Amino acid sequence: MNQSIQLVPYTEEYKEALQTFTLPEEQVQFTAHPMELLDKAQQDPTRNPIVILADDKPVGIFALQSGSRVQEYTNKESSLLLTSFSINYIEQGRGYAKRALHLLPNYVDVYFPNIEEIVLAVNERNIPAQKLYITVGFEDRGQRRIGPIGPQLVLYLPVKK
Repeated sequence: MNQSIQLVPYTEEYKEALQTFTLPEEQVQFTAHPMELLDKAQQDPTRNPIVILADDKPVGIFALQSGSRVQEYTNKESSLLLTSFSINYIEQGRGYAKRALHLLPNYVDVYFPNIEEIVLAVNERNIPAQKLYITVGFEDRGQRRIGPIGPQLVLYLPVKK
């Protein structure tokens, strides 16, 4: 369990590995497949895909989004929206998600130095994800919204400056 976990900006060198990712049906309803995330990012420069590496091997991916969409979740200007977080199914249960999320504030500090907060929405039925986000420091301030497949909790992670 002592793999080196890193967050790195997406580059084409990771595409082949990300194409092989699988997610079970109960997770697909809550997140995007990596290729869907990358397709959206190609069309939308406000989406910044980030790859989770374990010993230099891609095990997960998510995006940090800037721009007007963030304002649907928070009125704080210096915020980013975390979207489409996923860990390849065969790599799940090894603590990669938790360790990657612990690295997030430092990553944001390096690549987005003006950001003070990360916000995300998680479906209220996605209990494992809610527990994970709360465990790593995201705060439930009681804000709710209706997402594409039902009610969502909006969670916030202050990024210390």
